[in-house]
Amino acid sequence: MKVIALAGLVLALSSPLAASAAKGAHDHSPRHGGIVTEAGNVDLELVLKADAITLHLRDHGKALKIEGGSAKLTLLSGANKQEVALAPAGEGRFEAKGAFPAAAGTKAVAMVTLPGRKPLTARFAVK
Repeated sequence: MKVIALAGLVLALSSPLAASAAKGAHDHSPRHGGIVTEAGNVDLELVLKADAITLHLRDHGKALKIEGGSAKLTLLSGANKQEVALAPAGEGRFEAKGAFPAAAGTKAVAMVTLPGRKPLTARFAVK
């Protein structure tokens, strides 16, 4: 009887720990002050400013290798549409400099191609 009670206690205590560890691996919160969405088990975080765009990619919390990859962003603001090619800019991120609509209501669609993976499409809405 004591063995069963002990096993139940161990199971009860390990479940929250396992859930906590799993949550850390699947944490979709922004890490760079942007907007996060998930596509193909990859978190994409868009940081949109009036003069720069950064798109961060991570897989289970770690920056994704983007060597040989490409990314394009389509920005929709009212009746205006702007397509932006993003260049690799270090581990796990693509960037572009220029003039961009960054106001609330702007929508963005990212198309990302990485070697050895299916193409990713992600949608963002600036609030």
